[in-house]
Amino acid sequence: MGAVIKKELKTYFLSPIGYVFIGLFLTMFSIFFYTDVISFYSTNFEYIFYSGSTVLTFIVPILTMRTIAEERKTGTEQLLLTSPLSITKIVLGKFIAATLIVVITELFTFLYYGILCYFGTPHLATALLTMLGFLLLAMSYISFGILASSITENQIISGIITVAAFVLMLFLPYFNTAFTDFSLINMFAKFALGQIDIANTVTFITFTILCLVVTIIVMQRRKSVR
Repeated sequence: MGAVIKKELKTYFLSPIGYVFIGLFLTMFSIFFYTDVISFYSTNFEYIFYSGSTVLTFIVPILTMRTIAEERKTGTEQLLLTSPLSITKIVLGKFIAATLIVVITELFTFLYYGILCYFGTPHLATALLTMLGFLLLAMSYISFGILASSITENQIISGIITVAAFVLMLFLPYFNTAFTDFSLINMFAKFALGQIDIANTVTFITFTILCLVVTIIVMQRRKSVR
């Protein structure tokens, strides 16, 4: 699995993909840092993550849309399916690599925390809980993005499917409050308040595992057909 992680990380950093993701992420967070924190003379570091959670809807597909779809298009998927590595290790390797990109990007946001420390005393525990919730949200999105990438060989279609699903989950509660519990971003909101909701945490983890398991099943069936 380590070989898959290294390969994926090299792909992210030897191509524009990783830099585009990190650049867009930090650009949007810099904007939110000014509009939601600095302009209100606040030291609430978690505010930028609350606003930035919607950004994941549109930038996570940058990481995930090519993970498996591109392998199918170029024919390298067959090499993966016939390699000594199990399908589970291949999928987990791709998932972990994409998650590491998010973790690296999150670490950069401590620059904003450092700036706030100069002007006041931001609450560290709330900041860390917010970052944890944000990571769980990102992991859920990444797992779904990889699933979408596994069902098509066109990475653009994979990206569209992923964005459409995220947008649907984002706006469903506005049409009917009954769908509030289906919004992953609404679940993340409690973390931004400095609260750990066990139910929401379990939902994030369950959603992530479910998407990864379905991806493994899809690839396993494709392998058996070959």
